[in-house]
Amino acid sequence: MAIKFYVKAGKSAVEMIELINKAYGSAAMSHANVNRWYAGFRDGREDVKDDARSGRPLTARTDEYMESVRRLLTEDRRTTLQVIADRLNIGKETVHRIVTEDLGKRKICSRLVPHALTTEQKQERVVYCQDLLLMGQDERFWENIITSDETWCFAYDPATKRQCAEWVGQNSPKPKKLQFQKSRLKMMLIVFFDTEGVIHREFVPEGQKVNAELYMGVLDRLLKRIR
Repeated sequence: MAIKFYVKAGKSAVEMIELINKAYGSAAMSHANVNRWYAGFRDGREDVKDDARSGRPLTARTDEYMESVRRLLTEDRRTTLQVIADRLNIGKETVHRIVTEDLGKRKICSRLVPHALTTEQKQERVVYCQDLLLMGQDERFWENIITSDETWCFAYDPATKRQCAEWVGQNSPKPKKLQFQKSRLKMMLIVFFDTEGVIHREFVPEGQKVNAELYMGVLDRLLKRIR
């Protein structure tokens, strides 16, 4: 309304912008919008209301759009927010809010696996697990289970200050300890144990690859220890 008044009063665009900035300060309309309205009123426009807009609605977080987003996600779970926004002609940020806040969805990366199991292999695993559960009802079953684990160990760990503490007299000099870092050399330790404790353990020789040939030898030595 103020812009229309200034146009009717014969003010120039520069004078009008200066007066508007002086009156409204930081809340003043941008120069581009002021010039647009100024040009419209100068060319004979009388209506001070915004023109009707076509295209995207002011808000798209409606039940209809939520259902549309849900349907698109169901059809393709790998689709992107931008694709959904383009399909429904709504903003990407609005789509993000619908997906995360209204639908409670989140996008996670796929987990890499060595290979995909077939239906038969999955069924076999179910059968094996059911057999183990059935056998586990007998307490003696757990006494015959041997499991293993692997871990990396440093070749040596320097003694701590507490471990190097000494009993000395009142006039004796304070003992000194050199500061060492942990060894950079690491070795793999393979341990086999049951309900009673460790049965067999051994370090993998330096430079040795952990492969089937190595484990065959480890299992042979384990069987000898069990016997």
